[in-house]
Amino acid sequence: MAQRGAGARRDAAATRQALLDAAAALFAERGFEGTTVRDIARRAEVNQALVFRYFGSKEGLFEQVMAGVGRELLAGTPAGGILAAVLEGLLAPAAERDASLEAFLRSSGDTGAVSSVRRELGEEYARALITLTDAPNAALRADLVLAWVVGIGLLRVVAPKEPLSTADPAEVSSLVLEAVGTLLERVDRRPAPDRADGERPVGELPRGGPEDRRARGAHQADGDAPRAPRTPRARPEAVPQPQDG
Repeated sequence: MAQRGAGARRDAAATRQALLDAAAALFAERGFEGTTVRDIARRAEVNQALVFRYFGSKEGLFEQVMAGVGRELLAGTPAGGILAAVLEGLLAPAAERDASLEAFLRSSGDTGAVSSVRRELGEEYARALITLTDAPNAALRADLVLAWVVGIGLLRVVAPKEPLSTADPAEVSSLVLEAVGTLLERVDRRPAPDRADGERPVGELPRGGPEDRRARGAHQADGDAPRAPRTPRARPEAVPQPQDG
């Protein structure tokens, strides 16, 4: 009986992770509004009812996708290195860029629950950046930096514009960090590639997409202990399908 329970937890973890990976990829390609629950389930090769079982709604799944990169980065990174870490992920080649970042950018025009998720995450980043200056208008300075980062993402990823869209990531990071240092005096001005070996700009977070995050066992299944490395997915038993939302 114990073995069957452990196997069920592993299957649940694999299914949940498959949905997170599929949602991150599709939100990055199409944005929140352009992605349906049916699309996500089809990409994950599971029944769409499982989206509601594990996440409650498409909005809940979007929130988990955002938390997968944003809140982990905030939790594992000293405040001074957050900007370099974000730039590293934002400027990475498409094949290495975390889909969560693109999902955030491509869903920037959406409203409702998705807008609330973005706002909350933006406020969390702002609170961290505020600690990097003693200026009386620290909140304004932090918002200006965030606005610049979002703008860089839009011109680099969503609506590519030369020369920024193909500029060398190290050069862009160096220029941005140097300029931001006039607003946030305690920001770490070293681009991520210039740091010493073993000194990650995002704490223990490796650069890259969902495969890298899985290697750290970052996600947990249904409140259980950290899950084992992903195992091949077995199609779950058929369950009634709700209407696509």
